[in-house]
Amino acid sequence: MSTSTTSPYIVCEDLFKIYKISDIEIVALRGLDLEVNVGEIVAIIGPSGSGKTTLLNILAGYDTPSAGTVRVGGKDLLRLKGKEVEQYRQHDVGFIWQQASRNLLPYLTASANVELPMMLNGIAPNVRKQKAHDLLQLVGLEHRLSNTPAELSGGEQHRVATAVALANDPPLLLADEPTGDLDDATAAEILDIFGKINSELGTTIFIVTHDPEIVYKVGRILIIRDGAMSVEIKRKNPVKGITSAPERNQDIEEFILVDRSGRVEIPREYLDRLQIKRKVKVSIEKEQVIIQAERPNLGK
Repeated sequence: MSTSTTSPYIVCEDLFKIYKISDIEIVALRGLDLEVNVGEIVAIIGPSGSGKTTLLNILAGYDTPSAGTVRVGGKDLLRLKGKEVEQYRQHDVGFIWQQASRNLLPYLTASANVELPMMLNGIAPNVRKQKAHDLLQLVGLEHRLSNTPAELSGGEQHRVATAVALANDPPLLLADEPTGDLDDATAAEILDIFGKINSELGTTIFIVTHDPEIVYKVGRILIIRDGAMSVEIKRKNPVKGITSAPERNQDIEEFILVDRSGRVEIPREYLDRLQIKRKVKVSIEKEQVIIQAERPNLGK
């Protein structure tokens, strides 16, 4: 897969998504900005309802934003229509659901499940059979080619689902809570496979997770709150890829993100500690931005 590295692979600018239920409007994304580079592994965490899944569905082409810009691999997703969206889903992005069964047909073998996306793209039978074998070998399941999902463990089903998502060589792999319903040992195996995919295929991987330990497994973490990117966590010594075992001895740095309009979210504990309500004073002193709470003028 050949992709230019001169610009980010994923670019979201001032992204909004508003759902209307009856007469109620729900804002799922609120001016979200995001950049992900080619070949990067990024994990996004946040509380339920923060907009994680909405963002993932937009990047996968399953949903469209209400406003803003979203580009993946130079393609403007807001401009894609009908068949172009189908082509994007088939060739540009692989999607792994939290429930592996959503990626698999229960009556097909592991090999046939992986072959199916290639068959829909008109790939010759001998080519797709060999490709399915290679992908299942990549995820450590070359001995399970003829087994149906019911004959596989939960972890094995996730591995097959990963191979299915990679069947058409997508440059981007999206994973929605890929380890959410797995035990620790099996979850570690899945993360190791992601690292292998990234290093051997150069695939850009974007993971949505609730795993608090992900901070020590991936080089870059983004925290989303109230539909916007709030915090970025990075290791002081840059790390490429992903590790299944938490590397807690690594120093990490936490940055509050500033959006394109200059907005910044101050952590709630800081606001409470300084008793900041609605207004602050902002100044620059010695190349630092100083934020001060408004103090009441009590007079003399």
